[in-house]
Amino acid sequence: MNIKILKKYFPLKRYGQNFLINNSIINNIIEKINPNIEQTLVEIGPGLAALTKPMCQILEELIVIEIDSNLLFLLKQELFYSKLIVFFQDALTFDYTKLFYKKNQLIRIFGNLPYNISTSLILFLFKHIAVIKDMNFMLQKEVAERLTASPGSKSYGRLSIIAQYYCSIKILLNVTPENFWPVPKVHSMFVNLTPHHHYPYFVYDVNFLSLVTNKAFQNRRKILRHSLKDLFSEIILIKLDINPRLRAENISIFQYCQLANYLYKKILKK
Repeated sequence: MNIKILKKYFPLKRYGQNFLINNSIINNIIEKINPNIEQTLVEIGPGLAALTKPMCQILEELIVIEIDSNLLFLLKQELFYSKLIVFFQDALTFDYTKLFYKKNQLIRIFGNLPYNISTSLILFLFKHIAVIKDMNFMLQKEVAERLTASPGSKSYGRLSIIAQYYCSIKILLNVTPENFWPVPKVHSMFVNLTPHHHYPYFVYDVNFLSLVTNKAFQNRRKILRHSLKDLFSEIILIKLDINPRLRAENISIFQYCQLANYLYKKILKK
């Protein structure tokens, strides 16, 4: 897009917008997503249509969710606009499950996500995980590393556990700052999240997993005996074969699921 137009519609800081401008990267992303004309695809934040335009060259219909009226105005000037189903809405309030019932098929979600909402949005999408085929997002490198982190690493935390409980996650591309406008101060990664067909971990209620991980990582420098003392005694931790002197980042997803299930049963008995 013309730089004059870019300057006229300068990204609004509150939306955390950084637009992709490298065609080679864009084509690589489209190839990684591998869209099919028979699928229901949803783009979050089409922005300046870097991904939207090539997607519309493949698809007959593309659903887009955009909150910035300036960017929607620009989209309306494009020849491919007739192929779009546009929702002028916050992606954090959109009803993806309702869309699934309307289309009667699993939905594929993709987008170059604003850095300031990416974590909140991914956690929100997990609430609709049953209707999602896969998700492909451009994310801040730090967020991508948190999603894929293993126990014992500095990046490992609550997001790692919840995300890996729901999905198989792969980093598909590393993207340097100069491939965006405005140029961000951070590196990015393009990531695929595919919901598990058969969950590798079992919990009776994921809300308990959320509760336990939230409690554990609120004070990640504390050992479990202290950070989880309101939920589990030291004796119970030992009984579950979990060392009470370890910190939150040293506990596996399986062990957090054990803790969540113990708490579920305990409350159920009351």
